[in-house]
Amino acid sequence: MKRLGIIAFKRYNEAMEKIAALFIPVLILISALSVIIGLSLFLNPALVIELQRKFYLKINWRIEPVSMQKEIRNTKIMGLFLIVMSLVTIAYIFIKVI
Repeated sequence: MKRLGIIAFKRYNEAMEKIAALFIPVLILISALSVIIGLSLFLNPALVIELQRKFYLKINWRIEPVSMQKEIRNTKIMGLFLIVMSLVTIAYIFIKVI
């Protein structure tokens, strides 16, 4: 009976490895897209804020930042954070998995 449990565990591990192998390219793609989005947040924060305002206007909400300078600064910080976290994710995948 114990041997049957070991065999089932090995099959489970093999199935999980196959799922992980399919998930890795998706994770790399999402991380690459996140780098691009982060760059746009960092390089064009005013444009991103304006796109957000237009989107909210379409769903019947009006948003206005209290301080545009703070909003631009925070958007740039968010973009840098997104870039760094995405690059860390990609590096981790290539160092640990591939």
